[in-house]
Amino acid sequence: MSTRGKSITLFLMDGSVTGCIRYTLANWTGVAYKIPRTKLDNCLGRSDLKRSGVYFLFGTSDDTGKNVVYIGQAGARKKGEGILSRLQEHKHNSDKDYWTEAVTFTTSNDSFGATEISYLENRFWNMAIDAERYMVKNITGPTPGHITEEKQSELEEFIDNSRIIMGTLGHRVFEPLFDNIDRNSQGEAKENEKQFLSFKLKPRKSERQIEAFGKQTDEGFVVLKGSMISTTEKENLSLKVKEARKKALIDENGILQEDTLFHSPSFAAAFVVGRTYRGNKAWKNQEGKTLNEIESN
Repeated sequence: MSTRGKSITLFLMDGSVTGCIRYTLANWTGVAYKIPRTKLDNCLGRSDLKRSGVYFLFGTSDDTGKNVVYIGQAGARKKGEGILSRLQEHKHNSDKDYWTEAVTFTTSNDSFGATEISYLENRFWNMAIDAERYMVKNITGPTPGHITEEKQSELEEFIDNSRIIMGTLGHRVFEPLFDNIDRNSQGEAKENEKQFLSFKLKPRKSERQIEAFGKQTDEGFVVLKGSMISTTEKENLSLKVKEARKKALIDENGILQEDTLFHSPSFAAAFVVGRTYRGNKAWKNQEGKTLNEIESN
């Protein structure tokens, strides 16, 4: 069966793509907002933002430069204060000065109670943890609570639609770099897996061979966890690659500790060996064909 398309309606509340945006899907009671931190006051008077819902605070870590997210819930209060009021509290909290944009999810019919938003927050938190795209600021997620089978099915459909909208916003917080990675007990990708590409090189004046694994995706090129990274680098290596090597999680033995996305195979190859390298000739499949040869077919 072919995949069905989705129709998303977005409303530029400020008439600007950088301002507040309201998102809805056809035949869905959910409502999503993208709100820049500096534009919170522009949402005053929005009745659906006074309701219960789940929200995400997106930003960048000052220490690592990596994407971070905080996932929270907001229940409607007696004074008609809900999601927006909670966001304003976070704006004035000095411990949460890292975020620059909020994304919220609620419903047009105000159907979320405490049980529903706790379930959603728990599921969103676990999805973000599993995807390993963002550093999740919450130490733990809430318990999912006890819900009926019927309600769970309804909320899972809400989650599916929320995931689509979140992706269109450019936040792939729920999307793994790629699925179904086959790894050995050390977390390394299996060399005989056909979908992977490898890069092997024995640098001069070195007794060990550099060996890394990678995969092309629709976002770029991923160097896989468990790859061996050269501990030395050339002085003329580009500043961007040097910075990437500095920020990457690499242990004392030169082993990469997390899947890492790069914009091109050449950037990925330079990251691995610490010097400029042509990625379309460096990365090869199991049969020994270079990436250039694979793409030429």
